[in-house]
Amino acid sequence: MSGAILPGAAIGVLGSGQLGRMFAIAARRMGYRVHTFSPDSDTPTGQVADVEIQAAYDDLDAVAAFARQVAVVTFEFENVPAPTAAAAEKFAPVRPGGNVLHVTQHRLREKRFLDGAGFPVTPFRAVHSAADLTRALEELGYPAVLKTAGWGYDGKGQVRIDAPAAANSAWESIRTDEGILEAFVPFDCEVSVVAARGSDRSFVAYPAIENAHSRHILDISTCPAGISERLARAAGEIARGVLEALDVVGVLCVEFFVTKDGRLLINELAPRPHNSGHLTIDACTTSQFEQQLRSICGLPLGSTELLRPAAMANLLGDLWEPGEPDWSSACAFPDVKLHLYGKLQARPGRKMGHLTALAAETALARERVLQARQALTFRRGESGQLPS
Repeated sequence: MSGAILPGAAIGVLGSGQLGRMFAIAARRMGYRVHTFSPDSDTPTGQVADVEIQAAYDDLDAVAAFARQVAVVTFEFENVPAPTAAAAEKFAPVRPGGNVLHVTQHRLREKRFLDGAGFPVTPFRAVHSAADLTRALEELGYPAVLKTAGWGYDGKGQVRIDAPAAANSAWESIRTDEGILEAFVPFDCEVSVVAARGSDRSFVAYPAIENAHSRHILDISTCPAGISERLARAAGEIARGVLEALDVVGVLCVEFFVTKDGRLLINELAPRPHNSGHLTIDACTTSQFEQQLRSICGLPLGSTELLRPAAMANLLGDLWEPGEPDWSSACAFPDVKLHLYGKLQARPGRKMGHLTALAAETALARERVLQARQALTFRRGESGQLPS
């Protein structure tokens, strides 16, 4: 543990959303102090951090002052500008490093990196004009998915193209001069592997997690994934290769398509804890957030053992439209855990929290978490009874 950053030290977090909040909770539980930096105030992370700095990411003097006060800097979303990470790195180690941000915050760079390193990816083409898009569609065929190269998440900045007549409107809709066209992959399911790598090159991976989306936003995650042991092992080995190729110190999630003929194709990388990994807080020996802390501080990595099968359901702002959700009804399920993020305003599609259910079998956990989420709209006045 020579050179380890030990409890009592201050950890800096660039970003202030729910991932930073859950990281801060894990860090404070282990005796660390947490400083967060973002353009906002009274944020999910700031509510539980020791220090909340409100400044723009391009205020590099403020970034430098922030980095001087902490022992290490990490981030809770990948769209931190590269100059921000570079300014912080002058005064404290940034983990994962700015090179990891540079690759993963840009879809085209990410795909080129993965393809060049020999990892399995969906066929793709760079697109810089409507003419480029026409040629790319001729090569990849229909349907295909056009995406912005940068600054996309939760399905934003992408559109499916099913026929030549839709190409021009698709290009205009993404409003960029740099895009990426990907062949549409008919897949059986989507899975993710959350993994961590230490500064000593140690590596751990969580069991593969199966994910279901709604409106391009993660809806339900279940663990273990309903795939073969062979595929699960292969996904873990690919994740190890990606973290080693990028020289990651920290946590990174690899998202996969599982094709109908039993292959794994990397869809995206997330160089941080991942929404699908939230169930590790309740279901695993070491949560993904504690693992992030351990890895960036040079501590030994923790066990990723799954204690019980689990399912996680996202809580989006849509649930608040009829009024405040009925938390008592959801909490009436004894094997379900409620996690709320402290966001000040609920909006449709905005991630406001999640539920995690544990059970003897994955299918039972999934059924239970869906029942608990449905109960959030239950009103005691309608029937006078809580759900059984």
